[in-house]
Amino acid sequence: MAEGAAEAPADSGGGGSDSGAGAPEPGVAPIKSQYLTTKEQFHEFLEANGQEKPSQGVEAGDRGGNDPAEPEAKRIRLEDGEAGEATEPGDKPKVQKRARGQNKGRPHMKPTHYDKNRLCPSLVQESAAKCFFGDRCRFLHDVGRYLETKPSDLGPRCVLFETFGRCPYGVTCRFAGAHLGPEGQNLVREERVQAPPVRNGLDKALQQQLRKRKVRFERAEQALRQLSKGHLPGPSPEAAVPDVSGAEGAPGQDSGDTQQALLEPAADAPVSGSGRTCGPLTDEDIVRLRPCEKRKLDLSGKLYLAPLTTCGNLPFRRICKRFGADVTCGEMAVCTNLLQGQTSEWALLRRHPCEDVFGVQLEGAFPDTMTKCAELLNRTVDVDFVDINVGCPIDLVYKKGGGCALMNRTAKFQQIVRGMNQVLDVPLTVKIRTGVQERVNLAHRLLPELRDWGAALVTLHGRSREQRYTKLADWEYIAQCVTAASPMPLFGNGDILSYEDANRAMQTGVAGVMIARGALLKPWLFTEIKEQRHWDISSSERLAILQDFTRYGLEHWGSDTQGVEKTRRFLLEWLSFLCRYVPVGLLERLPQRINERPPYYLGRDYLETLMASQKAADWIRISEMLLGPVPPNFVFLPKHKANAYK
Repeated sequence: MAEGAAEAPADSGGGGSDSGAGAPEPGVAPIKSQYLTTKEQFHEFLEANGQEKPSQGVEAGDRGGNDPAEPEAKRIRLEDGEAGEATEPGDKPKVQKRARGQNKGRPHMKPTHYDKNRLCPSLVQESAAKCFFGDRCRFLHDVGRYLETKPSDLGPRCVLFETFGRCPYGVTCRFAGAHLGPEGQNLVREERVQAPPVRNGLDKALQQQLRKRKVRFERAEQALRQLSKGHLPGPSPEAAVPDVSGAEGAPGQDSGDTQQALLEPAADAPVSGSGRTCGPLTDEDIVRLRPCEKRKLDLSGKLYLAPLTTCGNLPFRRICKRFGADVTCGEMAVCTNLLQGQTSEWALLRRHPCEDVFGVQLEGAFPDTMTKCAELLNRTVDVDFVDINVGCPIDLVYKKGGGCALMNRTAKFQQIVRGMNQVLDVPLTVKIRTGVQERVNLAHRLLPELRDWGAALVTLHGRSREQRYTKLADWEYIAQCVTAASPMPLFGNGDILSYEDANRAMQTGVAGVMIARGALLKPWLFTEIKEQRHWDISSSERLAILQDFTRYGLEHWGSDTQGVEKTRRFLLEWLSFLCRYVPVGLLERLPQRINERPPYYLGRDYLETLMASQKAADWIRISEMLLGPVPPNFVFLPKHKANAYK
């Protein structure tokens, strides 16, 4: 299950080596011979908890990569009567290979166990009013009965109570002993009480109006009308007429008044003395910004953390910010889901105060939804830029006309960029690939057009959709595209795992580099690039990073059972990447390359060896060190491996 990760390059020589010392193989990290071992010896050492040395003389593991613990859905199923041996004396024996591609048999694990014996929110929040549903409520209203079935606490300290002075989860918190009084009351530290500092939340009133489709998008509709008539969006007489709904606050300010402004009808006349404002009235409130007056985006030479689906969550971005990431971006958000007011999609827009330069990435296929979503975010969230995803390769997005498909839909692509640029008061950026097909590059033709359409910056991933991760990123082509995009800044992305890789990338003339998988394998990569050194980080330091992630996760997702298990699942997703890192002190040659997978090796201590395991069961063991034992029937299958790239 854990072997053969999704992004494993086809020309990398496989996901690892089961043999011991020997000549370096293509695609295998060159580890010093004294640390190499076999697959059986490696797992024997872990099962013995490092107390016994692995037995000698064990034959090499299965070179075909077949793990007995691997799910049946990921193995090749032989037809009836077909065996792995030769059927005739002259035939060569057939080697059984593991199935690759999308794992359609991946079970859908819905955490239904969260709903069993769950306490009513009215009791958790200590509301003075009775439960709205009364006898029809499906949750428990007996605290004593709930405590009888509640699992034991996971630790003596509650992160939320220590950080914010109050834990909103009360008796349901998995660390409730830290803040419950002798009679079961929820304690509060009045001197430390503060609201969570995360911004860009979804107001309930706005959510209801979005679901009822009562939000008005006048600027978006005006831009779309111009685009439908073939006119380029630009300043119009109506642009100088103030809009009461837009004058409630500065663009991008996250407040209840700003979100409520979307629900009010727009004014047809200039603002009078009766118009409600928040603070002094400025020219920015009355007169629309012209394109030349837009907020500038200067990211030259900065390190940009890519918007990583699933793993690029807020706790992970906080880790990367601490190690030196300059620019962060939220996970890809689907514009139609945002317009429907889906809470899970709006959660992707949340921003922590440490993210000083922050943007959000939108995915969509049609100008109307993308432009309306841009106007909605322009008035309701606090961001420094908005990015359009034109690089997503997955079929779910591509077949609907979004992601990479927009590179072949130039007319729609143009309308999306021009329309969004018209309604946004912050810069608009675009992330693209080299093209859709492997040998048909499109980026160099699109970049001059994107510059004319109004994009402030473009990030180019040096692979096509067809390539996925089967080839290394084409930095020579990125260098050609720098000239085609000039004077618009172009960021490069692909295969950066060391400061040498970053230096070579900057020599191509790009304005900066975006780091994606490299940050997942080693989030301290940003420190290495800025300090121009290799960091031989110890296993205890890496465990401390994971401890910080769990603390940030509990702050973000909550400290009740659901929040703890959500933190665990995202931690396990990250560990499925982190296990590919090879410590600097074990390598024969520096640096480790991103297309080189580690063979089986024994680290300098037990924890370092455990962190190198490719088995999900060992990742769960690491999570138990940080979050306590897993619940019954817990199943984990990494998303990026279950939906394996071909």
